[in-house]
Amino acid sequence: MSAFSGDGTELTAKPKRSFYAARDLYKYRHQYPQNFKDLRYQNDLCNLRFYKNKIPFKPDGVYIEEVLNKWKGDYEKLEHNHTYIQWLFPLREQGLNFYAKELTTYEIEEFKKTKEAIRRFLLAYKMMLEFFGIKLIDKTGNVARAANWQERFQHLNESQHNYLRITRILKSLGELGYESFKSPLVKFILHEALVEDTIPNIKQSALEYFVYTIRDRRERRKLLRFAQQHYTPSEHFIWGPPRKQKSEGSKTNKKPASPISIPNSHISKHKKPKEPKNTLASGSSAGKTTEEKKVEVTKNGEENYQDEQEMNCDAVRQNSDADTSQLSKSEEIHNTSDRNEDASHSKKDDENLNNDCGSHPGTTEKDLCNTENSSSNISADLQDNLDKDTLSGDTTTKAKDELKT
Repeated sequence: MSAFSGDGTELTAKPKRSFYAARDLYKYRHQYPQNFKDLRYQNDLCNLRFYKNKIPFKPDGVYIEEVLNKWKGDYEKLEHNHTYIQWLFPLREQGLNFYAKELTTYEIEEFKKTKEAIRRFLLAYKMMLEFFGIKLIDKTGNVARAANWQERFQHLNESQHNYLRITRILKSLGELGYESFKSPLVKFILHEALVEDTIPNIKQSALEYFVYTIRDRRERRKLLRFAQQHYTPSEHFIWGPPRKQKSEGSKTNKKPASPISIPNSHISKHKKPKEPKNTLASGSSAGKTTEEKKVEVTKNGEENYQDEQEMNCDAVRQNSDADTSQLSKSEEIHNTSDRNEDASHSKKDDENLNNDCGSHPGTTEKDLCNTENSSSNISADLQDNLDKDTLSGDTTTKAKDELKT
């Protein structure tokens, strides 16, 4: 639907993807998975027999030769008759004409081997292209405007039920060995709809159905990129994968917005895998080895009180999570693989936290305040303990007792 703004310009509503179309074309591109009918029985090859001019199509009772010779150019008959299209372009799915039989894999192989059937199939394709105002110009499937293209394009732009016919024709081309013919036809239709604006009403069906009948993903991507370049308004283009520029821009915007404590947590958790040699040699957890290092520093008197205080703050930041999960980390010493998994989970948690910073700023600030308060409390307690241990001269004994407990 379209509306008009205050200045008289036309406003178009943003299109929506069709779940039915996506599911239908997914099954087609993947050879109809779970099609149990094809495994249970083989039909009487009625589609092949029709193309061999042995039986007429039902319910009209017309043979293929009569259709190709007498119906060609009779646009009124081709427009208003709705039973022949299922016979001219058979599929492995049921159409509106219940007299038409579904293709089977065996029948497809036999059809490809029959030159007479293939010749008539291509003639039927040319007949329908001419009906749409298009002509086949070579054996590779390239197409161009026919002599009557203006009249036929105007009709095609107004008769949207023919879009269903084009979808069926494209599917049938792929089933009967002419997959390479589909991309030139779809590219031509997109060019006429988006660039030349001769059949603008077909662009929704072309992007929702025609493009996705092509089984080759690279060909689909080429067509979608072409359509995206010429689609107006560009912000309403919803087909294909999302633009990479937007995703990269969002990531770069989130990184500067992250608080200072979050990169520190990343750094500390990246450093944890570098400590297993010390932890395994001493038989203690990562948090306790840092405490021993602090005790040794105070005992030897190699650093002053200010350096000691800075090291305590760094140790608290590194072990704020380790002190609350000592049992799990003691198991990590005996199982290095579990430690790697926990480290990867912690990285994912940090990434989730970064994502939350972008979407829930209020909650993030509150959590950060809590973590900063808890870390400051822990650092104060450790500093008090260190001061007491230094005055009493029993730092080494207490550290050993703590390790035993």
